[in-house]
Amino acid sequence: MRNLVGYCGLDCEKCDAYIATLNNDQQLREKTAKLWSELNQYPITPEQINCQGCRVEGVKTVFCDSLCEVRKCAMKKKMETCGVCPEMEQCPKLGVMVSNNPDLLNNLREK
Repeated sequence: MRNLVGYCGLDCEKCDAYIATLNNDQQLREKTAKLWSELNQYPITPEQINCQGCRVEGVKTVFCDSLCEVRKCAMKKKMETCGVCPEMEQCPKLGVMVSNNPDLLNNLREK
């Protein structure tokens, strides 16, 4: 599996935080911080929108680094991604993310 697919199946290369970091795009950081603050009901600042990928070494957004329950679970279980977890289909943590982005399951099933 590609390293830039997150534990949850999110394609990091399509993530606005990754793109903003890669391109040093302050406008995209501001837009993403506003949207993610609203979606997560948690204050996220543009300065926190820096990420090099969920499963690679380097900087992470505050959400990916410390708030993402899916990432915490996969790391605790020492799973490459949720795609190898036998509980993937019934997982309530992953289910929340899949409800917002059904492509995640397809990304997890691809090897």
